[in-house]
Amino acid sequence: MTRINTPLSCLFVFLFLLPLFSMAQGTDTVATYSLSAYMDMYYAYYTDSTGPGDFQQFPTTSPVSNSIGLNTLQVSSKFDGKRIRELATIHVGDIARSTWSSTYNLVQEAHGGFRIYKNLWVDVGFFRTHFGTELLLPCENITSSVTVGTFHEPYYQAAARLNYTAHDQWEISLYLLNGYGLYADNNHRKSVGMAVNYTVNEALSIGYTNYLGNDAPDSVTISKTMFANNMYINYREGNIKLQIGGDFFTERHANLVNRANAALMYSGLATVGYYTDDHWGVYTRGEIFHDPNGLVSKIITDATGHRMGFMLWGITTGLEFRPNKQSYIRLEGRKLQMDSHEAIFRYNGMDRNYRYEIMLNAGISFTLINGVLTRS
Repeated sequence: MTRINTPLSCLFVFLFLLPLFSMAQGTDTVATYSLSAYMDMYYAYYTDSTGPGDFQQFPTTSPVSNSIGLNTLQVSSKFDGKRIRELATIHVGDIARSTWSSTYNLVQEAHGGFRIYKNLWVDVGFFRTHFGTELLLPCENITSSVTVGTFHEPYYQAAARLNYTAHDQWEISLYLLNGYGLYADNNHRKSVGMAVNYTVNEALSIGYTNYLGNDAPDSVTISKTMFANNMYINYREGNIKLQIGGDFFTERHANLVNRANAALMYSGLATVGYYTDDHWGVYTRGEIFHDPNGLVSKIITDATGHRMGFMLWGITTGLEFRPNKQSYIRLEGRKLQMDSHEAIFRYNGMDRNYRYEIMLNAGISFTLINGVLTRS
């Protein structure tokens, strides 16, 4: 049974009711308040099933094999005013269980901010990560699953954010963070990050995100500073959706062969979707992940006796049907192929360096803006 944290529940009641109180007091006459809900159900099968009820390797979406499951059930409150704003989301489901903070497991995000000058804002609280190409939820991506590279990126963060938008094209955010994928800090140092997005036109946007910090415990005396970089391109024109992105990480004193040297990691993805009308679509995605020093992945001993991190490629294909704009049904298949010496998957009693997976997802969402149900 999930234990309800009383102060935390009071905080969320406050965040959900604050916008209504503000509008009632007339403190923000030019404002929108939205209440939204989203649910995603799934059935998945993995050839390396780890057992009934257990999470598969790289668990994010649809992480339990041969079981009908709930990826997420979540409710969000959002207030956008002339001077203040807030966003709070609570969630339950397998995404929260398999990937989220154990300390604040119900909190997907909870942050508030105030405008300090024109389009310049300061926000503080718990955020979903600013880093990466793909987003977290199936409804936000072309595919239902996320790549192995996205799995190893942070999902959430505690931060103070300085956010600026200009001419409806540029959005720039600077972050002061507790650490890489952390709500509660694990040392006395702080980290920094940046996100820049440029909207070229209605069809095309490009962006860059980064992270710089040292998340090693205070007892570690050598520098373990990591510099993570990500670039992405999103394109949508007519019946075509396209997403391309890649990560490049480096960390000091993290090379497995010579600890005096830095370790490098890179990953990439390319996803394309074609949609015949408002209801039907097909998509495919290719991915690579190369982390020989286990900078963000696990370090294993491979078949040749060498210690190393994960190296793999993958291909995903899927079919989507949308009954309306607020719902979808997706059938998706993927193959992950590890390096020839990395047999991390087990099937029929044998260790294998590949995995096949299939998942069926069904999602539905709705949003009320100032009490009116939206249709898009």
